[in-house]
Amino acid sequence: MLDQVLHPSIDFGIETAFILVILVALEAVLSADNAIALAAIAQGLKDDAEQKYALNVGLILAYILRITLIITATWVIQFWQFSMAGGLYLLWLVFRYYTNRSDDDEGVSSLNFNGLWQAIPMIAVTDLAFSLDSVTTAIAVAEDIWLIIAGGTIGVITLRFLAQLFIRWIQEYTHLEDAGFITVGLVGLRLIVKVIEPNFVPPEWVMIITIISIFTWGFSAKNPTEKESPER
Repeated sequence: MLDQVLHPSIDFGIETAFILVILVALEAVLSADNAIALAAIAQGLKDDAEQKYALNVGLILAYILRITLIITATWVIQFWQFSMAGGLYLLWLVFRYYTNRSDDDEGVSSLNFNGLWQAIPMIAVTDLAFSLDSVTTAIAVAEDIWLIIAGGTIGVITLRFLAQLFIRWIQEYTHLEDAGFITVGLVGLRLIVKVIEPNFVPPEWVMIITIISIFTWGFSAKNPTEKESPER
């Protein structure tokens, strides 16, 4: 993999274009749960401008980490500790979300930050944890590192716009933030189970159907608007 970085060979034919389309499609499918997790983290900053800045800088750092992961992937995947650490981090994120929540937090993120530089590293590390699976999948689909990097680049750009969209939707839909963190927990459990007993890991299509079902519930109810709220 590292040799391909030092001596790249770019051959753009019909087959290459088809593989790139597959990689971009995979990134789009696998990025939905990632995007809502990043949106929920950014929600911990109350100012809209700070949320956008945190997403921009956080995803730039995430992109650097993701490219590093792609370049070193053939070495990284030999060590189960990376997957275990990623899974435990995602479960810690879910634990922090639910333990910081109180009964009057409905519609408000419980991941409150005192400043930008608390949120930005969390956005970058969360994307890296989610990338462990997607990068492994991309390597299984394509052999050319430049193709995987191109797919990852498009994925990060897509992620940026999806996260901004999810920030708005989280404020609009009652269960969407909960659905996002349930999904984060599932991804974390999947990474850990993959280390402990790979035969127990459900197929990718089962995870996709499960995530779609959770998101369907997430979009099932809207928060009442001021006009719809009962008069006191």
